[in-house]
Amino acid sequence: MKKFAIAAATATALTLTMANAAFAAQQASHTPLMLAAGEVTEAKEDVSDTWITTKVKSDLMTEKGIPGTDIKVETNKGVVSLSSDVTLSDAQKDTAVALTKKIKGVKDVSADGLKSN
Repeated sequence: MKKFAIAAATATALTLTMANAAFAAQQASHTPLMLAAGEVTEAKEDVSDTWITTKVKSDLMTEKGIPGTDIKVETNKGVVSLSSDVTLSDAQKDTAVALTKKIKGVKDVSADGLKSN
């Protein structure tokens, strides 16, 4: 009985020691990484441009009278370029540009690629 109790206590102590070591190793791998400031800024711009493109596309597709599925949207550093292969009326083009300009983060809108009457 005594041998069993000693063996059980030893096994428990070893298990706890190994678990503690594994936990410490896991914690060490989760230390925050230091990045250069330029990398962080660049990542934020990419996310922001993606968000702007998605928001513009969404707003154009839900606007009545605008062929949103036919308008291509590209964003680079907050500048949105709109283009299309179909012809839009001048009113549709003006509405598309006005909607785009209202979106947060949009610095400028280029609608040179939109075909209009």
